[in-house]
Amino acid sequence: MTIQQAIHRKTHGRGWPFPAALLVLAAVGCAVSQQQEVQMGQQYAAQIQEQLPIVRDPEIVRYINVLGDSLASVTDDRSLQWHFYVVDQMEINAFALPGGYIFVNRGLIERAKTMSEVAGVIGHEIGHVTRRHSIKQMQKAQGANVGVTLACILTNVCSSDVARTGIDLAAGGLFARFSRDDEAEADAEGVKTVIKAGIDPRGIPAMFRILLDERKQQPGAVETFFASHPLEESRIAATDALIAKYPPAQLKGLTVDSPNFEAFKARLKSLPPSPPPRKR
Repeated sequence: MTIQQAIHRKTHGRGWPFPAALLVLAAVGCAVSQQQEVQMGQQYAAQIQEQLPIVRDPEIVRYINVLGDSLASVTDDRSLQWHFYVVDQMEINAFALPGGYIFVNRGLIERAKTMSEVAGVIGHEIGHVTRRHSIKQMQKAQGANVGVTLACILTNVCSSDVARTGIDLAAGGLFARFSRDDEAEADAEGVKTVIKAGIDPRGIPAMFRILLDERKQQPGAVETFFASHPLEESRIAATDALIAKYPPAQLKGLTVDSPNFEAFKARLKSLPPSPPPRKR
């Protein structure tokens, strides 16, 4: 069943009342406000937390949010409330939802060698949010799909079946896949953000090298990341070139690693093994 068929069934059968149908139609093609963006992210984040295993250890939660907030605070000019999560999966991945929700997989953190590498990933994902890449994707998508997605989230008029079959969830759908231009823009934002936060930006291309090496050794471990984050050797060169534009004096003394990060990583490794991936 397509989205349009679902709308027809719901609006002409016993489903949505007439005002709800109007809300769906009114949402089509409308600009998404910041309040709607935040509500959208909140709704999807709740669904993600039901579908994916999230690390709830208080020290892990505290550290990832302290690190994330230190990055977001130097670049966010919209006063968003930011939320950072560690997903208890060993596959390498990270993704951002609209409105300030960032998820980083345990496997990515454990493969990182320094704090600056994880900070670079988070700074990159923050860049997707600050540049509103997800919202721009929605506005480029088919009008009916955008309208239904927005109306479902803001009015709760969709049945669970329609929501599951007609709307891509964030971790594997609309909000996970960005264009190469979006990725390049987020890389540039990430470089600027970590420097403003006093962190060495060379962790960004260093993490890219780790990911490319991992793809050669264990392709399955990075399949999800590469599906949603186009990455080639040229992207390493591009971030190296961006960093080279900064005066050496400005880069001198920036933080590469920290005892707190090492303690965070050690605690993460000490937790029980990640649960096996769910079968789709």
